[in-house]
Amino acid sequence: MDAATLGAVGTIVVGLAAAAAAIVGQRGANRASQSGAVLGGYSSLVDNLQEERDKAQQKLADTEVRLAAAYAELASERANKTALQTQITALTAERDRLHSRIAELGGNTL
Repeated sequence: MDAATLGAVGTIVVGLAAAAAAIVGQRGANRASQSGAVLGGYSSLVDNLQEERDKAQQKLADTEVRLAAAYAELASERANKTALQTQITALTAERDRLHSRIAELGGNTL
């Protein structure tokens, strides 16, 4: 083979090697790009889930505060009911005693 043919074959071989390297390099870049997109998507998903979790925790805390207030109000209402029931019992006993006393004194108890 003469020098011109060897130069042409060498150029073709170098060109093919460069093309193969470019293809391999592009595949690696694509993989890195896809990997970055996946990691970016994962990171975004994690951030969204953490925000949603924080909102749910805050809502739960608010609900627990409202529930505690409702239980306190219920306890207060029950205490008021018990006090009123005691007062009704005492007034009924007083009324009955007064009716008996009026009857003892000869009056009309209606």
